[in-house]
Amino acid sequence: MEGLMAVGTAYVAILMPVLLVLVIFFFNAKMQKDKYDTMIEISKNIQDPSEIKDLLENLQEEKKQPIDYRRSGVISLFVGLGLFLFGTVSSIGILKGVGLLVAAIGVGSIIAGYLYPNESAEITKAVEDFEKK
Repeated sequence: MEGLMAVGTAYVAILMPVLLVLVIFFFNAKMQKDKYDTMIEISKNIQDPSEIKDLLENLQEEKKQPIDYRRSGVISLFVGLGLFLFGTVSSIGILKGVGLLVAAIGVGSIIAGYLYPNESAEITKAVEDFEKK
């Protein structure tokens, strides 16, 4: 009985990521189908073709938020500092190194956030500052 449980546990552990990916694909496909069904129902009730075109363009565009490197850098920096302090208090040496590594990645992300601004106003300001030089 113990051997059967051991083999069964191994199979479940190996197949769990596959099941997780299948569940994600299933619900993603269902969400897309519902979205397109909604678009069809709305387009049946609209009489003006230009409104239908605008609706389809708005629904099909995926609005991506720009990555804010400064925000994620600050979060990484403080996670790294927390790991470092936890390693210092608990005398687990590996956490000190891992904490410093994560903190260094956070500092790098903060610097990248200032080197590569993502908002149009920041980009315009950076271009104007460069043109003044």
